[in-house]
Amino acid sequence: MSTELHNNYDALLLVSFGGPEGMDDVIPFLENVLRGRNVPHERMLQVAHHYEMFGGVSPINEQNRNLIAALKKELETNGPSLPIYWGNRNWHPLLTDTLPKMANDGVKHALAFVTSAYSSFSSCRQYLQNITDARSVAGAAAPEIDKLRAFYNHPLFIEANAEQTRLALNDLGPTSSAVHLVFTAHSIPNSMALNCAYAFQLNEAGRLVAETVGISNWKLVYQSRSGPPSQPWLGPDVCDYLKELKHRGVSDVVVAPIGFISDHMEVIYDLDVEAKQLAHEIGINLQRAATAGTHPLFVKMIRELILERMNDTTPRYLGHHGASHDVCDPLCCLPKT
Repeated sequence: MSTELHNNYDALLLVSFGGPEGMDDVIPFLENVLRGRNVPHERMLQVAHHYEMFGGVSPINEQNRNLIAALKKELETNGPSLPIYWGNRNWHPLLTDTLPKMANDGVKHALAFVTSAYSSFSSCRQYLQNITDARSVAGAAAPEIDKLRAFYNHPLFIEANAEQTRLALNDLGPTSSAVHLVFTAHSIPNSMALNCAYAFQLNEAGRLVAETVGISNWKLVYQSRSGPPSQPWLGPDVCDYLKELKHRGVSDVVVAPIGFISDHMEVIYDLDVEAKQLAHEIGINLQRAATAGTHPLFVKMIRELILERMNDTTPRYLGHHGASHDVCDPLCCLPKT
């Protein structure tokens, strides 16, 4: 990754996680995801069943296609004029296929938008390594690639999530108690969380959204943990917290998956299936807010991040902690062992 800022960017690369698009893809996809990780085989089969419930198709690839289409329209209308490429970490189109294509097309210096708003090993540093590995595959003609910054506190990201939360609040209907807002994010091992700003950034994003929609009763919780029970992960789990809220007499809840930017499988299964089923069983009126997805404000934010780097403009942010850095420290977000 280049540490020098340039204005002569000639392409945008959207970098994402990837997901299966049919039953035959599920196990190979999960093997890619879990390679080198200490995840029991039984857990992989459980997750595979989640995909099987939906025909083996994750929504994430289609949502990325929709995001690219919306962003293409935004850039064509308002500039800058940049071709958009797409490469995934775990499934087609893979970065190792996309980077050689960019090289063959003559791309020299691209910006990368990673579909995560936060800093951690999995959501930032690993993507940087994925890009480096793909550049090696592309060879000497591989373009330089600079990642756009983490955007957890960007005003347009916060407002897009706030608008999605307001819609869920409206869908909740007449309430019998004070509404509680529950933000969720993908859990990570505590050892990983100790060396990154992931939990802090999530709490700050939650605070900003809650303030924007005017709700004081809110909490950040986690979902989708996949490690062995003996390994501590960030908590509490969303289902455990729903039980706690019920015990406290809360009956009206909006769950907002602020840790995700699209409604992919963890959101669809862990929230729309498991959490909603639990809420029904224990008598909680639950509505799930949509993610930023292709919300027009979110699309405009991506364009703003591009212009910020191309024109060296002052980054916009909310709160008191400033904008995230552009270039990561060599020791940033390393997982502790």
